[in-house]
Amino acid sequence: MRREHLAGLTSPLTNLDMHVQSVQLERNGEIEEGVLADTSREHVVPIRGFIPRFVSNASYTGSFGEQWNRYREIQIDSENKLHLSAERFYRWTGWRKEELRGLRILEAGCGAGRFTQVMLDAGATVYSLDMSSAVDACWRTNGPSDRLCVMQADIYHIPCRRQFFDRVFCYGVLQHTPDPRRAFMSLVPFLRPGGKIAVDCYLKLPYLTRWTSKFLWRWLTTRLPPSALFKAIEWYIPKWLPIDTRLAAVPRIGHRLVGIVPCWNYTGMFPLSPDQITQWAILDTFDALTPKYDYPQTMADVSSWFHDAGLEHVQVEFGSNGISGTATKP
Repeated sequence: MRREHLAGLTSPLTNLDMHVQSVQLERNGEIEEGVLADTSREHVVPIRGFIPRFVSNASYTGSFGEQWNRYREIQIDSENKLHLSAERFYRWTGWRKEELRGLRILEAGCGAGRFTQVMLDAGATVYSLDMSSAVDACWRTNGPSDRLCVMQADIYHIPCRRQFFDRVFCYGVLQHTPDPRRAFMSLVPFLRPGGKIAVDCYLKLPYLTRWTSKFLWRWLTTRLPPSALFKAIEWYIPKWLPIDTRLAAVPRIGHRLVGIVPCWNYTGMFPLSPDQITQWAILDTFDALTPKYDYPQTMADVSSWFHDAGLEHVQVEFGSNGISGTATKP
């Protein structure tokens, strides 16, 4: 991290400003190893691998660290040259690239940094957090940068200054927290008046589809060691993909048949090569089967969050991961 990013950090325990207490290793203005502390020195935070670690373990998010460090490059636009992350970001946030230059953005849940990269490319300064070790993948994707501060932190205890950010962005996260509504509400205080927020979450569906088949299996897969499940998925997905593709083409019932065996098959949906289809299927099937929490929402649920938070210009629609929502803070 860089010293200038301290302007946006506070202790979530004491609400006091953070400062650099000691530095063991610093490179080109980036503190690689050191210690942060609040002004009372009651809250001490280690910096390891350029990242302040406000949490000591990944808790319920451990599987995300497993997947993003193992498959870091798969969904990164600069690696796959497909621009799918940028297209999704701008389509569903409704934000324009040119308006983000110079803005401060809080990203809650960075994963490997696919959207972090989009915001940095637009010229924004990004404070990006994740509770899992995915922060290390995000740093490898996007660091070092004088406009990036990556933090390992809890969405319920965000170590940032309130009303500090022009934008708050949270995709692919809320449904994987113990309480999605509370997680959403925890984001709003960090947005300045007039600032904009964009989130998405899974859509609750009452019937079996490819995307809901995971619930037939999660009673088992969430109990398995993530590394063991990864090996199983890496073994069966390449063999099952051709069968799954043929099942999907069966008239009238194909969309039900593919709901039997979990397989996130994007054939025909995105301009992916055969190898990319396989890699994305492995990654997203693992992503569906391993998280401890998976709470899809209804449109009414998500709309109520925005209105209960007192936000304006609320727009909630089907899209992105299932439901996307944007609003402005009065």
